[in-house]
Amino acid sequence: MSNNIDSAALLTQLRTMASQAGIPSAKETTAPVEAGPQFTQVLQQSLESVNQRQQTAAKLAKSFELGDPNVELSQVMIEMQKARISFETLSQVRNKLVSAYQEIMNMPV
Repeated sequence: MSNNIDSAALLTQLRTMASQAGIPSAKETTAPVEAGPQFTQVLQQSLESVNQRQQTAAKLAKSFELGDPNVELSQVMIEMQKARISFETLSQVRNKLVSAYQEIMNMPV
């Protein structure tokens, strides 16, 4: 005895029963996905931002060391701390990404 199931007929019957029950089809329930910034773009912008902050802090420190009267020590210290915190945040994000990658690679297939 052969037990062949026609999958197309079965799918048609299921869709008919779902429409009779008032359940919207999958085509009706899917909403268009809005295109947002790509992950790589966000990461690249973050890297550039941290780099720019560090360069700005280094320039201010250099100007202060050379005796520029327009640069105050407090301004230099604040910019240096902002650069340090930005770099530490970026390092933690990198650590989380590496951890997630290693966890995914260790998953059984």
